[in-house]
Amino acid sequence: MSATTMWIVLGATSALCFVIKLLGYLIPERWLGDARLQRINALIPISLLSALVVAEGVVVKTHVVIDHRLAGLGVALVALFARAPFPVVVVAAAATSALVYHLH
Repeated sequence: MSATTMWIVLGATSALCFVIKLLGYLIPERWLGDARLQRINALIPISLLSALVVAEGVVVKTHVVIDHRLAGLGVALVALFARAPFPVVVVAAAATSALVYHLH
């Protein structure tokens, strides 16, 4: 992709984001206050973050890979279900992933 094409894509994407944000101000407030829409809105960040974690944890390019990252994710899930503090979850997952990586 040439530099000119990249700048055109960047400009078009920026303009599209601006238009979408501007359209948000034109939506009637009563639509945004709907209880069902509020519940859906609350779940969007959770589902996007979950998809990102899974994609980064088990996918390399276009292949699903079972490796040390999956062990770290497993330990993180166990720690989360045990209601461990977030720093403990992160350190336990990182330590497990590193240990499995070095043992393999």
